[in-house]
Amino acid sequence: AKHWPRFVQNLSERFEARFCTLKVEDTPAVLLKGMAGSVLPIAVAHGEGRAEFASRVAAEECLKTGLVALRYVDGKHEYTERYPLNPNGSTFGINGLCSEDGRALVMMPHPERVFRTCQYSWHPAEWGEDGPWMQLFRNGRIFVG
Repeated sequence: AKHWPRFVQNLSERFEARFCTLKVEDTPAVLLKGMAGSVLPIAVAHGEGRAEFASRVAAEECLKTGLVALRYVDGKHEYTERYPLNPNGSTFGINGLCSEDGRALVMMPHPERVFRTCQYSWHPAEWGEDGPWMQLFRNGRIFVG
């Protein structure tokens, strides 16, 4: 995890709690298997969620590793640093990273708060009872056997 940033206070200097949209990147993250390319709503609730790198160049280098797992996106599914779409101000919208073997995943949003559709104010009917984040938990169960 040497490529991971430190997670520090949000640029707003406040606790942020809202729904945001993020994109799942193509990484070796075990928990995100089969989810690459998905753009999903997720609950955010933290005061210290900003990914802080030593420099913008260090953040660019991290992106090149292919281990950035999740990023905040705007309505056009483009990565964003703009508040409130990126509630903590993380460089390049980075909000999740994984280890090289994919077994460790660090992320600041809260998929455990939106894995059932009853946790959303609205959802497409085709989702049924399980929200798209349920796949993360299914992947974990498959991985541990």
